[in-house]
Amino acid sequence: MLSSRDIKQAARAAGFDGCGLAKAAPLSAKRQRQWADYISRGYHGRMDYLSRHADLRADPRRLVEGAKTVVSVILNYYHPLSGLAATDWRMARYAYADDYHDVVKAGLRRMMASLGLVEGVDGRCFVDTAPIDEKYWAERAGLGVRGRHTQLIVPEAGSFFFLGELVLTAEVDSYDDAPPAAAPQALSLCAGCRRCVEACPTGALLGNGEMDASRCLSYLTIEHRGPLSPDVGRAMQPTIYGCDRCAEACPWNVRYASPAVHPALRPRPALLAMRRADWQQLDRTTYLSLFRKSAVKRVKLEGLLRNIRAVDAAEGPEEAATSAATAPRHP
Repeated sequence: MLSSRDIKQAARAAGFDGCGLAKAAPLSAKRQRQWADYISRGYHGRMDYLSRHADLRADPRRLVEGAKTVVSVILNYYHPLSGLAATDWRMARYAYADDYHDVVKAGLRRMMASLGLVEGVDGRCFVDTAPIDEKYWAERAGLGVRGRHTQLIVPEAGSFFFLGELVLTAEVDSYDDAPPAAAPQALSLCAGCRRCVEACPTGALLGNGEMDASRCLSYLTIEHRGPLSPDVGRAMQPTIYGCDRCAEACPWNVRYASPAVHPALRPRPALLAMRRADWQQLDRTTYLSLFRKSAVKRVKLEGLLRNIRAVDAAEGPEEAATSAATAPRHP
């Protein structure tokens, strides 16, 4: 049996901002119905991987044979985009740093090693690439509550957090989870606030804690393949990759978000130095230099250029002139 204290100390030593433990068990019946409804309504867009392996997502014990414990961790990635003017083209905040998949997984592996556990034998590490309901397990582990913008809100810290999990075959001496009926409910930290819903330029947020991802700018600029409509291009301005608008509008972030301390999650200076004209001239050599070990590689150069063209076409002459006039000069 593992010590919960040792696990949480290992998480802190690995650089995580929080850690919680829940017993491995099936998702609640309510959460399974939510998933089924989400898929049946087509809210997942063309992310077919979300409609596959529903049986594995429904129970982590099917994902890891003999699983007894789900360890959830959170890692702050917030950083103010210093130096960028309101008219400068930009990306979602996480895109300015190293690939979070690599950063979080490396931390999880350090945790396993410090606990004397062997990956693939005593459990597995997960970061956003397997059929595991990360937000559900973070809630069950007592780390936060899902907000109206669908993200996990960490009380007095906000929602700019990456999530990761260790699914372990060992039991733990103490768990943080409560029965689903007694656990904090989604939207309980939102009260009557709808700022995220009002901030979404495409109406992707449904207001009840769910999202039509097929309308979300993060989906459209990253997961979607094919051209973008002029309406999407106008909604994207001035963002060419991803979207932070619902998170930026959230009062929990406005009040509590603080800069990340993990060195790999600091914005890359070369990316912060990019201005409209630089993005317009982006070529493969520059792209490979800027986005080495970056999550942005998922969209590939062709996808990023598509996004740039969409914003460029939607930006009127007046906005373009203002952007050019106010952009700092650099080599």
